Amino acid sequence: MAKACRGRMQHRNATTRTARAAGAMRHALGLLPVVLLSVALGGCASESFLVFGDSGKYQFHNCDQLATAAKQQGERRRDLKELIDKSEQAAGGVIVSMMAYRSDYLAVNEDLRVIEATQRSKNCQTPATWQSNSAIR
Repeated sequence: MAKACRGRMQHRNATTRTARAAGAMRHALGLLPVVLLSVALGGCASESFLVFGDSGKYQFHNCDQLATAAKQQGERRRDLKELIDKSEQAAGGVIVSMMAYRSDYLAVNEDLRVIEATQRSKNCQTPATWQSNSAIR
């Protein structure tokens, strides 16, 4: 009789441990999106942290080539943003936009950051910072 009770107790303890492990796994998986979002947003805070971009990609471009690349990437970013906004209006669109467009959108944003940093390092005059050569008095 004592042996049978001991066997049931061991089975109950094993079942409890398995249930606890499964609960811990569900809890960890529930935190995964939060951790991923934190990493993604943390990357936005520093310019030196690139996930999709290459910091030397535009190293050998001159100022005109950099301006052209910035214009193309700006248009690409606008197109991707429109696609993301459009897909998020449909049912389940957030998931579709994350899977289909979000990584491209982040890559384009990182490329634009690299282009801007390269333009600054080469002292390129962008249209927004253009100044006349002649002094107006």
